[in-house]
Amino acid sequence: MLVMRFLVLLLLALSTGCASVSSFFSGNDDPLYSTEGDENYRKGVEALEGKNYLEAGKYFEYTRTKFPFLEVAKEAELKLADTSWEQEKYVEARDRYQNFVRLHPTHPKVDYAAFRGAETHFRDIPSDFFLLPPAIEKDQVELKGALIALNEFTRLYPKSEYQEPAKKIIADVRRRLARHELYVAEFYRKREKWPAVVNRLSIVQKNFPGIGFDADVAFGLHQAHVALKQPEKARDALAFFVEQFPADEQAGKAKSLMAKLPAPVPPSAP
Repeated sequence: MLVMRFLVLLLLALSTGCASVSSFFSGNDDPLYSTEGDENYRKGVEALEGKNYLEAGKYFEYTRTKFPFLEVAKEAELKLADTSWEQEKYVEARDRYQNFVRLHPTHPKVDYAAFRGAETHFRDIPSDFFLLPPAIEKDQVELKGALIALNEFTRLYPKSEYQEPAKKIIADVRRRLARHELYVAEFYRKREKWPAVVNRLSIVQKNFPGIGFDADVAFGLHQAHVALKQPEKARDALAFFVEQFPADEQAGKAKSLMAKLPAPVPPSAP
């Protein structure tokens, strides 16, 4: 009797073990896939909307690989990029969006993919989290990347519905880049590193005119050139500001400063 009971227990243990092993190798953690591509895609969208990113990614990947010749496979590719985006995996999302643009240049949503891919640079800029240095002090690589990518987007897709959002981000990026240059210029000004001040302010004057920093740039260049004993260049900086922005409320101050500079020396006769 004891032997019989032992054999029964042994068989139960073995059957349970086999079931576990079978479960492990059969991937029971996977969703219940459908035989229809559209249905898998629909379930993926539902999972994404419910922020179940792991399940969403599985449905979209299954749709993409098992139904490659259906139109829904392309939609699944795009949703895989959106899934990475929603998880703030912006480098991964950028790769997916760019691959979609490269593989499907005539797809109706190619402009959406191009815009999102460009926007990932902006989303990936340094934050102003209170434990970290302000974003203005940090590396500006992603901001510069955003400016290049978004300008390229507006050039390639002039009729896209995403033109206006792209232009708004471009304006924001330009202001941020200009503020960074002004921040660095101020750093050098406090240390009286005047050539470095001129270099940084000249970048703003050349690349970011008309966005609200023109007076600061003109007066900063004036101060730096005066300190470098370059009155002609100081006059030129103020004159350029007055000429380009005559209606600016600071134009009168610029003219007043110009009047206080030494008179220009006439060129010598040959």
